[in-house]
Amino acid sequence: MSAHRLTPSALSTGVVVVALTATIAALMFPVWSYADRSGTGPAELRAGSVATRWGPLSAADRDFLVRVRLAGLWRIPAGQQAVARAPSRAVAMAGEHLVSGHTYLDGRVRDVAARLGTEPLGVGLPSQPAEEQRAWLRDLTAAQGRAYETSFAALLRRSQGQDLEVAAHIRHTTRNSLVRALADDVVTAALEHMKVLEATGLVDFDAIARDAAGEPPGVTHRGH
Repeated sequence: MSAHRLTPSALSTGVVVVALTATIAALMFPVWSYADRSGTGPAELRAGSVATRWGPLSAADRDFLVRVRLAGLWRIPAGQQAVARAPSRAVAMAGEHLVSGHTYLDGRVRDVAARLGTEPLGVGLPSQPAEEQRAWLRDLTAAQGRAYETSFAALLRRSQGQDLEVAAHIRHTTRNSLVRALADDVVTAALEHMKVLEATGLVDFDAIARDAAGEPPGVTHRGH
């Protein structure tokens, strides 16, 4: 039997196919990674888009509105607690920023939801934090002294970083102008909150890097 030889043209075609496959995989990854973070499957995120005067409102958009509302429902009390306990000026200042920023975002998300008619679409905004978020508040309340300060900084800084990722993804993909404007506000607030939390000097960047790399994190809390 004679051996088949690949021509330069065939080799070139093979390289192009491999490159296209890798590109498609890379483009699909953000959608899958977002679905993993939100707890909503890819099919649900793609399905259920409805027309509005501000552009299509997708399932991912509605999921984002719920996330923004939930964030305020537990971070505002967490910030208020930090101000009341005032273990240090830096932590109290971080609490003040959280209360101010999430009070503004909470008003924004409720206004956007009302304008989009979210409730008739079957996606009403929650009125209390999720059980996991209530557990984080209980943990913070029980912590004392330095343990409270480090837990507060770690938990809130981590959750703000996750906000930034999700909001940036929505900002990039949404076709709805109201949701896009809200995502802009969340990105701005998350960056400000991250900086003021980092200014406490209590953020463990090594733990964050290990967590991002998939290694066992030094801090077990994960915020949303």
